[in-house]
Amino acid sequence: MTILNSRRAVMAALSTIVLAGCAALRPGALSQGARDVAYGRHPRQAMDIYTPSDGGAGRPVVFFIYGGSWANGDKESYAFVGDALATRSFVTVIADYRLVPEVRFPAFIEDGAAALRFVRDNIARFGGDPRRIHLMGHSAGAYNAMMLTLDRSYLAGAGLSPGIIRSAVGLSGPYDFLPLDIDVTKAAFGNAPNLERTQPINFARADAPPILLATGADDTTVLPRNTERLAAALRRAGARSVTLRIYPGLGHAGTAASLARIMNWRAPVLDDVVGFMENA
Repeated sequence: MTILNSRRAVMAALSTIVLAGCAALRPGALSQGARDVAYGRHPRQAMDIYTPSDGGAGRPVVFFIYGGSWANGDKESYAFVGDALATRSFVTVIADYRLVPEVRFPAFIEDGAAALRFVRDNIARFGGDPRRIHLMGHSAGAYNAMMLTLDRSYLAGAGLSPGIIRSAVGLSGPYDFLPLDIDVTKAAFGNAPNLERTQPINFARADAPPILLATGADDTTVLPRNTERLAAALRRAGARSVTLRIYPGLGHAGTAASLARIMNWRAPVLDDVVGFMENA
């Protein structure tokens, strides 16, 4: 499979699609909250929190993990996600995490677990309900999200139970990509002593929380078969709620770009994600 032949091209496309002519997508333009909240000692172990502008307490929470081949990305670039979800009454958390080559598998997943622990312990101060935490990721972030959801060891290592995740959403994620055949995956996972344990598909289980898996039909960066195979594996395992969405005409960046309020005419990704989480 192909995961990322040109990550710079993908990120440039995402930025162009989402931000061109969109002054309303400045960080925090549509929401309140807090920025650069530390969840660890490393400079990249910090998060931005977006809250609905009308305030209130006990809101459902979305923990969003961005992609970038485990080697690129920053929370500020995804402010449009925080704003879009905050306008739909979700407290939204976007956390940075350590990247390749400074770290390799599984450090970037462990950072996600540590950030989730901080969210569980502190999100009520920002109006969120720690009993209703939904996990969502795009691309490499969707990989991280599914590993946190399906492999119990990462949450356990942070002192969390699997039940902390109310539901999980994966957008255009790589879930079944052995052998490691490109530089990106070799750099991130080549150190793993057991490559089978790097693959989300190998942790499909019956007691998984509700999961929405979505991708663009025209994605040539992370092929749609990743999404289809994980959905099939979860159903074979007996998972109680697995939803599959494949959006015609969308490429890899499109599933994330369509979360922006001004871009959701391209595909109903935002509406589908929000409806799924509201009913989970």
